[in-house]
Amino acid sequence: MSGLTTLLDIGKGALFASQSSIEVTGNNIANVNTPGYARQAVRLEEAHSIDFNPGQLGTGVKAVEVFRYFNDFVEEQYIDKNAQQYRWDATYQNLRAVDSLFNESQVAGLNEALSKFWADWQELADNPALIAAREALSGNTQNLLSTLHTIQQDLHNQQDQVDEFIGQEVEEVNDILDQIADLNLQIQSHDVPGQNNANELKDKRALLVRELSEKIDIDYVDNGGGEFTVWTKAGQTLVDGTVTFSLGFENAQSMKALTSTSNFDGDIYFSGSDDFEYTFEVVSSGLVSNAGSAAQMRVSLDGGKTWLTDDDGNEMHVAARPEGGKTTVGDLTIWFGSTTDSSGTPAGDLEVGDKFTVVPKKSLYWYRTTSSKENITPQIYANGADNESRLTGGALAGYFQFRDQHVGRYLDKLDGFSKALIWEVNRLQSQGMGLQKFDTATGTYSVDSTTAALGSNGSGLAFFDKLQDGNMSLYFYDEASGELASGASFGPLDFGGGANFDASVHSMTDVVDAINNTWGTFMTADIVNNRVRMTANTGYEFGFGTDTAGLAAALGVNTFFEGDSAASMEMTTLVRSDPDFIASGHANGTGEINSGDNTTALSIAQLKDKVVTININSENPVNQTIGEYYNGLVAGVGADTATAEFNLNFNRTLAKDLNTRQQETAGVNLDEEMANLLKFQHSYTAASKLVKTADSMIQTLLGMKN
Repeated sequence: MSGLTTLLDIGKGALFASQSSIEVTGNNIANVNTPGYARQAVRLEEAHSIDFNPGQLGTGVKAVEVFRYFNDFVEEQYIDKNAQQYRWDATYQNLRAVDSLFNESQVAGLNEALSKFWADWQELADNPALIAAREALSGNTQNLLSTLHTIQQDLHNQQDQVDEFIGQEVEEVNDILDQIADLNLQIQSHDVPGQNNANELKDKRALLVRELSEKIDIDYVDNGGGEFTVWTKAGQTLVDGTVTFSLGFENAQSMKALTSTSNFDGDIYFSGSDDFEYTFEVVSSGLVSNAGSAAQMRVSLDGGKTWLTDDDGNEMHVAARPEGGKTTVGDLTIWFGSTTDSSGTPAGDLEVGDKFTVVPKKSLYWYRTTSSKENITPQIYANGADNESRLTGGALAGYFQFRDQHVGRYLDKLDGFSKALIWEVNRLQSQGMGLQKFDTATGTYSVDSTTAALGSNGSGLAFFDKLQDGNMSLYFYDEASGELASGASFGPLDFGGGANFDASVHSMTDVVDAINNTWGTFMTADIVNNRVRMTANTGYEFGFGTDTAGLAAALGVNTFFEGDSAASMEMTTLVRSDPDFIASGHANGTGEINSGDNTTALSIAQLKDKVVTININSENPVNQTIGEYYNGLVAGVGADTATAEFNLNFNRTLAKDLNTRQQETAGVNLDEEMANLLKFQHSYTAASKLVKTADSMIQTLLGMKN
């Protein structure tokens, strides 16, 4: 009788195994279109056997577990390529808009406006006394500036838009991290590996990991039972079981990293904004001071991989100054104060190796604890390689790359183009004369300190680095007759004992004093709002002559342009309101001004083909014409767009192939599932017949007793 009951148990177990397999197969079919679903199967094992005569007899089948088909090795590769795909997708889609902005094949752009600008100066050189030529130059210059401002503003608008995208993405990342941690908690409660697999929860978690990889580059490890850890490729932990570590998108700030022997007690402060991070490293120990004892620092825009240089290729050093002697570096003004007060006095000395990082833009931070954070904003070194200690993948990396590395660099180059055009035109204009003389002239460029050397970055003068040792000459005229003033000394400024201007020594105050000491009979100079003002004494007028130091151009007197960037570049109010002050000629060695003289206008027109040195923060100095430099910017935008498109297509192809390989394992194949359904249906039918047979045998046996 026991053999018959065993047979009945075998049939019952077979029925249960077949029923379970049919249910799992049906679930596969139902979820054929469910995102993230991995097909499942029932693992069957032979039940234990019984030692018996004539030999060991089996006791049927056991449905041990329901498992999911999932290739972890392929998935890890897919996650990596998916992150790179979304990085380049975000970069490419945004670069397409920039590429169209610089595409001048459809509409007239900056290149055409620049060509008209040079042509108008040539026209003025051909007709220096023609008012119409001056008005045309003024009008077309306004068109050039309007086009320049439009490009600059559009680029900034795209950066602002990307900032909004980044903020949204960071919120979504933090939400996904919380969901993964919550799933880990649920898996800990329900998952018993090999017995009760939480397949549904694991599918949801795997789908979330894929979504996370679209936003940032990650690695992960699954130790089972909900012990699931996610971290960035750089090693910052994001999820550790049920614990999460959040990201923050925060405003501009600064940080310091002092050496173990440093006793410095203070902080670095800054004003202004930029698209690059600034690293300041002390290379010469000293105090925070306006004197020669101040510590010296070098500057890097890529975390210390490379260091900024001057126009001559020498490593740039800046002094550690207090608030009263602020230092200009790139687009920033920096100084040192106490830890609690920007205008306070810091204690201790700066030591070689002390580092300060200024992040003058919204950036991404990983919070190790609520009070400890790390900057993980994507960063690209000068050689084009990624800083692998930070994010390098996902849409967030693409957005930051577009905002900082691409648009930030384009804006930097646009500023370089503008500064070169401003300086080269002003350098010639400031030594020329138009159709009228001056009774007063006020500079358009101010200084931060009237006592700092004009040629130092502490002066705050926009073109401090263009000043040279030399001098300038002015000519004075009788207001009534227009003739040279009797007894006027037109010689160069006297800075004491016949000394010339020294850019590394003389300040705005020194220049004003020199003007009053040298030409006090004809002119009075003073400082208004940190700008120089020259006013002719009663009965006199004046004009500008040779200026070997570049003083007039640097101070912004008798100049054509004002400003020092694409955003601030404008025509000076004087030449815009009265084109007669546009310099076409010059005062000759005897101070005479000829109405037909075209010396200055012709020299400016010839700037079109003049090779100049252009130095911007984000690249080494280049020697090109101004037009070639802008064309290089346009070509660079096209090349960057093509590179982004190539990398997108490359990584998309790899990700698609890996996803296909995963689907070959985890995807539901309806043909295969229908075949399995028929197989398990037949198994169920056979098992039911086995139960019937066992029952019939039992009934026969029972009938024999009667």
